[in-house]
Amino acid sequence: MLGMRELIVILVIALLVFGTKKLKNIGSDLGGAVKGFKDAMKDGERIQDAENDKQLKSPDAKDADFTTVTGDKTSNKS
Repeated sequence: MLGMRELIVILVIALLVFGTKKLKNIGSDLGGAVKGFKDAMKDGERIQDAENDKQLKSPDAKDADFTTVTGDKTSNKS
């Protein structure tokens, strides 16, 4: 686990390497990417829930057909 001193050292090094303006742009880009990912996850869940509701409420939903063919006879195992 990183302590407070290590985090400060990493921040100072990043500040020296990238500069304040570039570091600000990197932070905002990273924040936008995380927000986009969260929004996409919520949209995916919403679509999946809508599809599940549609399947449950569908009056045209048919039961599985358990008809099997054995030799020349057809039997229905309902």
